[in-house]
Amino acid sequence: MGGAFLAAAVLARLGSRIELPTIPLFILAGILLGPHTPGIVLVSDPHDLEMLSALGLVLLLFYLGLEFHLDDLKAGGRKMALAGGTYLALNVGAGLGFGFALGWGTSEALVLAGVLGISSSAIVTKVLVDLGRIGNPETRPILGIIVVEDIFLALYLAALQPILSGADSLSAAVMDGAKAFGFLLALAVAARYGTKLVGRFIATKDDELLVISFLGIAVFVAGVSEWFGVADAIGAFMVGLMLGGTTSGDRIRRLVHPLRDAFGAIFFFAFGLSINPGDLPTVLWPVLAAVAVTLVMNVVAGVSAARINGFGAGPAANISTTLLARGEFALILATMAAGASLDARLAPFIAGYVLILAVLGPLAAGRSHWLARVLPGGRGGGGRGADGGRPGGSGRAEEAPEASAVR
Repeated sequence: MGGAFLAAAVLARLGSRIELPTIPLFILAGILLGPHTPGIVLVSDPHDLEMLSALGLVLLLFYLGLEFHLDDLKAGGRKMALAGGTYLALNVGAGLGFGFALGWGTSEALVLAGVLGISSSAIVTKVLVDLGRIGNPETRPILGIIVVEDIFLALYLAALQPILSGADSLSAAVMDGAKAFGFLLALAVAARYGTKLVGRFIATKDDELLVISFLGIAVFVAGVSEWFGVADAIGAFMVGLMLGGTTSGDRIRRLVHPLRDAFGAIFFFAFGLSINPGDLPTVLWPVLAAVAVTLVMNVVAGVSAARINGFGAGPAANISTTLLARGEFALILATMAAGASLDARLAPFIAGYVLILAVLGPLAAGRSHWLARVLPGGRGGGGRGADGGRPGGSGRAEEAPEASAVR
């Protein structure tokens, strides 16, 4: 474990000198020091880090929830649902079409629909934090898309499981989906009406007791969420929404930072451990084609989401690039596909696709002003950043009053 932290730290320090984001470097450390690469092997079995990796994902989404309030979601709820639905329709639809075009089989196509269609919540959160965009106006639709994706994810997994297992139980799939949706609704009600009660429960002047309290609540609810068929990360996100509105919210945000950073690094390191570079050449061309499809669909979806919310080229570029990365959910699907004895090319395909986008996504997000220049209304490379002033920003000059109000 010490070697994992040190390897991630050394590579991240080297990368910072050439302004590379930390996410792909943490992943690279896992690949280089994992069981699939010759040389030093720090962790021979990626499952050894499974619990710590899950905790990293939970803390990343818990922190994102802390940075928002339920009122922020309610204020643009209809637009968020529309933007999220549009994003899913474009990307999941393209993934399904791509899967059928490959000709690997119907079950494989259904798996690829999810792989190509769902963003990585962990990477999206880390990008927003690293680039300082949490308070930007277009972050709310990004958050809305993530929430819609997680709701879709619960229903999608419930429907996919009987298909992969060979069962023909539509009623079981419907029951699983209803159970997941019901629990999500219960979490939303608790976040809306339970803030004061939970705030009184965790209120304390002792930082140690506060850390133990909020960490216990976040991890416990995440575990219960997974039992109900809801992504553990979305459970932690809802807890963050709840606790962020309490009187202890500011202290929790301060105290969770080192936990978020440390375990977040382990999440991406463990992600790298699961990737076998030797398998990638056999599926190189399908992977590159899938990456190209995702790039195009994300730009279209980003422009659509920006127009729904009345944003210009800068925010559209930020939405497109921030949501580009694919990650933990795709690897879950790869595991499910392997257990269902689907096409053997599916696992290396998913690994290569995820690896490229996990690296490309953060890099593209940090340079979103390049994309903004070629989008409609982007002023064709006039030298201004995506926010009309600074490269990589995300507001827009004509919406300065709204941006200031959000911040």
